[in-house]
Amino acid sequence: MTTERPSVSASATSAAASATRRVLAIGTAVMALAGTAALAAPVVGCGGGNTTNVRSVSLRMRGGPPRATVTIDDRRVGPLDVVAARGVALTPGKHRVSVEAEGFIPWDKEIEATEAPVVLDVTLEPLPD
Repeated sequence: MTTERPSVSASATSAAASATRRVLAIGTAVMALAGTAALAAPVVGCGGGNTTNVRSVSLRMRGGPPRATVTIDDRRVGPLDVVAARGVALTPGKHRVSVEAEGFIPWDKEIEATEAPVVLDVTLEPLPD
């Protein structure tokens, strides 16, 4: 038994392939941004609930190595160079900030986010030989 297929023009096939490529390109761009998606969140803080109308405190970081991973309250925020460039909005209160990179001694500090911006200088020390 043979199954008949409807005839599809070359231009329809080409248009469908072009649309598929555009969707794949957009999906790839979205996936590339997923690593820094946490930085797009308006407020980082512990606890649940709606944080859209919550007052926030600015966290700024400086230091290195640039690709070290920044974690706030056990949530990965992104690489140190991105956090340094963009900052992070914190809910007021206590937060644990950690910075780690392979081959370096981890850095960890509990901070109190109040009215003023919080500025942290972080320079990871290499592991001893």
